[in-house]
Amino acid sequence: MSDCLVIIPTYNEKENIVKMIQTVFSLPKDFHLLIVDDGSPDGTGKLVKEQQELFPGKLHILERKGKSGLGTAYIAGFEFGLQKGYEYIFEMDCDFSHNPNDLIRLYNACRHGADVAVGSRYVDGGATKNWSWDRRFLSRGASIYTRLITWMWVMDPTAGFKCYSRKVLETIDLNKIRFVGYAFQIEMKFAAHTLGFKIVEVPITFADRVEGTSKMSGSIIKEAVWGVFKMKLKSFTNSYQKKEKEILLNSRTKIATK
Repeated sequence: MSDCLVIIPTYNEKENIVKMIQTVFSLPKDFHLLIVDDGSPDGTGKLVKEQQELFPGKLHILERKGKSGLGTAYIAGFEFGLQKGYEYIFEMDCDFSHNPNDLIRLYNACRHGADVAVGSRYVDGGATKNWSWDRRFLSRGASIYTRLITWMWVMDPTAGFKCYSRKVLETIDLNKIRFVGYAFQIEMKFAAHTLGFKIVEVPITFADRVEGTSKMSGSIIKEAVWGVFKMKLKSFTNSYQKKEKEILLNSRTKIATK
């Protein structure tokens, strides 16, 4: 059995899904795939099931009713991967904006000391391809904003191409992850960072999708902007409450020993 599971959420990805499945399974490293499909009306789920006959035991599918959000799709995938015993669990888009060949580089980063390996556009060697100036501006601005608010010095905090070692996902309380859009990517990194896990950024080239339709929307952007602020505020509150408990416990200990 492979020690790696790649999770790919899908909604209306019939143009890309078969090619993506076949590309991942052609890599020199043995990866297993889990497709989390949110009831795609274009027949994406049916195409996956057809491919399962070609790749028995390696290709899995979770079918959900309706669009429930990127974050909940990944969490369902994480729970599946942990239950099945995979040591390395990946996030990847279906539209080839993430190059499947880079899965091996993320895997090697985790094997050699990283707890979380992030496919990064904004470290030396990273790049974006076929992006408009306004999308570059928005993405760069979101990264800078996130770093300033969270004090988490990951250059590409919104990146969605990642590898987690098993211990990270076992330690994070997935029931407390609240965001469902792209803020989910920030929240998961922030949780790993707060828990002291080592995050390593691996340079990648992120290319705009050629086939299919983007899932970006105004509500997703709004969630990310306000979500980062709320996330940091919550961490301050939790730290303050923890400090208060430590002070109270210490004072009681001193009284008891007198």
